Amino acid sequence: MEDAIPETLFEFPCDFPIKVMGRNQDDFCRFVFDLVLRHAPGLQEEALDSRLSGSGNYLSITVNLWAQSKAQVDAIYQELSSEPRVLMAL
Repeated sequence: MEDAIPETLFEFPCDFPIKVMGRNQDDFCRFVFDLVLRHAPGLQEEALDSRLSGSGNYLSITVNLWAQSKAQVDAIYQELSSEPRVLMAL
């Protein structure tokens, strides 16, 4: 009998950083916060850390999330990936 392969290496709930990159325009930070908040009620603005690119054209945002499940994280990534304003989500 083979050992079952775990679906994820993470044990939920756990801290889970999500990095989101986009153009530095139209309050991108608030846009990302509101999107993640839909999936993580109770998320505080202090959970976000942002950094401008050297040219100031792009913004990198790290959301430090207390993730409850793989399904929650997958839903966040799926919605981020479907947004044209999001250039990359890691």
